[in-house]
Amino acid sequence: MLACILKEPNNIEIQEIPTPAPSKGEILVKIKAALTCGTDLKAFKRGHLLIPMPGVFGHEFSGVVAKIGKGVKKFKEGDKIMAVHSAPCLSCLYCKKGFFNLCENIMKTKVLGAFAEYIVLPPHIVKQNIFIKPEKLSFEEAAFLEPLSCVVHGISTLNIKKNNRALIIGGGPIGLLHLLILKSKGAIVTLIDKHLEKLSVAKELGADFIYKSESLITPSHNAKYDFIFECTGRKEVWESSINAVRRGGTIILFGGCKSGTQVCYDASRLHYDEITLKGVFHFNPSDVKKAYELFSNSRINVTPLISGKYTLKNISKAFAKLSRGIGIKYAILP
Repeated sequence: MLACILKEPNNIEIQEIPTPAPSKGEILVKIKAALTCGTDLKAFKRGHLLIPMPGVFGHEFSGVVAKIGKGVKKFKEGDKIMAVHSAPCLSCLYCKKGFFNLCENIMKTKVLGAFAEYIVLPPHIVKQNIFIKPEKLSFEEAAFLEPLSCVVHGISTLNIKKNNRALIIGGGPIGLLHLLILKSKGAIVTLIDKHLEKLSVAKELGADFIYKSESLITPSHNAKYDFIFECTGRKEVWESSINAVRRGGTIILFGGCKSGTQVCYDASRLHYDEITLKGVFHFNPSDVKKAYELFSNSRINVTPLISGKYTLKNISKAFAKLSRGIGIKYAILP
């Protein structure tokens, strides 16, 4: 089968490698659509600790069951499926406490290699995080299950009500997925970004207010937002986001900063205004199910987030565009 090998930063090589066979409890999936994401882009540009090089990469996908391993009962050959690339072990300390997204083994047992013709999904994923794709959903749309699950995880614990004011900082794929869910809950949403293309997509998706901003958030925002969603992963934006949240408000720190980064906040505001700072990471199986239900019930439309389509052999063109800030997400079609 053909597979994309990330040899080193800025170097993707298309190779013919053996098509894997599913072992007991596994399924072999023929990839129909895979999506680029921010983590893939970081790995492409400068490397990433969780994406070994050289190696296959890509982790947002959908496809068709090509073969099933011994003992698999939930799925059969020919099933059209949507899935995520990880699942908790259910036996470690954090899993026993219900913190499935913080599972000690979840990153060790994740699956990479969606930028290929086939991918094997292990038993723990087969049992927990694979769903039959609704017929009305395209394979490209179904491949959004993983990033949408991450966004659902950060929002699911918040009591967001109609007409709550929310600010999204960053109009990339994650920021725009936040926008879709917040609008489905009736929130009044403002999105800021420095790219006009992303602001245009945000407006198309229902943003109530959009602002082009190259600068940090200043106190002139009047601290009027009930919820702020930081989706850039930039230290200075993490720190300045507190200027826009109201007393008693919540800031969701979704964008991950470089490991070792230290941030500083006004202790008086945090204490006397009872501001909540909440980091969010990955997702639980319940979040994946909620994301699947959003698709099944046609609550959100992710199609405008797809900026173009490329074959495996032309995948470098997609990453070259993303590196220049062109586009939101690209669909890679084997």
